[in-house]
Amino acid sequence: MIGSSARLLRLLSLLSSRPSWTCAELAARMEVTDRTVRRDVARLRELGYTVDSEAGPWGGYRLRAGSRVPPLVLDDEEALAVAAGLREAAQGTASGADQAALSALLKLRQVLPPRIARRLGDLDDAFVSLPTADGPRVATGMLLELAAACRRGERARLSYVDAEGRTTLREVDPYRLVCTGRRWYFVARDVARGEWRTFRADRVGRLQPTGRPADLGDPPDPARLVSRNIANGPYPVSATVRIPLPMDAALRLVPATVGTHRADGPDATVVDVGGPDPDGLARYLLGLGTPLRVLAPDSVRQALVERARRLLEAQG
Repeated sequence: MIGSSARLLRLLSLLSSRPSWTCAELAARMEVTDRTVRRDVARLRELGYTVDSEAGPWGGYRLRAGSRVPPLVLDDEEALAVAAGLREAAQGTASGADQAALSALLKLRQVLPPRIARRLGDLDDAFVSLPTADGPRVATGMLLELAAACRRGERARLSYVDAEGRTTLREVDPYRLVCTGRRWYFVARDVARGEWRTFRADRVGRLQPTGRPADLGDPPDPARLVSRNIANGPYPVSATVRIPLPMDAALRLVPATVGTHRADGPDATVVDVGGPDPDGLARYLLGLGTPLRVLAPDSVRQALVERARRLLEAQG
């Protein structure tokens, strides 16, 4: 005979699996008496679950959705399926869905029985994702590890591969994870340098807690820090342009992950944007399809004028 707590979980699982059960059906599935079923249903109601009942030979019990989310009861296969689905959603590009899925997956993994966690780990080892056009994808296990580090508020040792392929070891104070829709970035304070940094999550090799508390005084806006670092990345050429649009419209035209914006009055925005060379920047600026003025440098301005001249000549 199973204990009362396990029996309640079993009853809740059965009620969740189909719309309606008779008392006799529940008693037979749980191998208890009808009286025990009625007593357990009353206990579920005390715990906040809305269990409706109807008398008569065609009546029975049904679990009705309530005004709050009660604890879910999942069997092994259901838990594994939910965790695998959340993992894929965490690496998706739907706005906001990846962050919510990662948070839900982190919570779920903390309460998974060891046998289910091992099976999910086996799936992680077996699945292979093709790199996207925007670069490699970060493993969900690493995302979970980084998210857990941010929640713990504990200093960690970070193994990181930089853009040149060199592996470095750093002590960091984890703060936030930011997704740009294409990549995940880990925002943390570099202890040795005493400054806030962004790290591409797909380049993190290992994260080891040190047991010491993180120093998170005066933290930055993580999204703004990532946007600024991406826009002002290691580009050979940078240009400053003035677009005759208010800030919100300019941000829709040139995303924050491409340029750094500052208002120039109510109806104009100055944007700093990087590129591979003057002609590449001129090509990008012409593709915006809006009037603009290149403030600096002269090389980009001249390249833009030359491209515009050739376009006009091609039109006769």
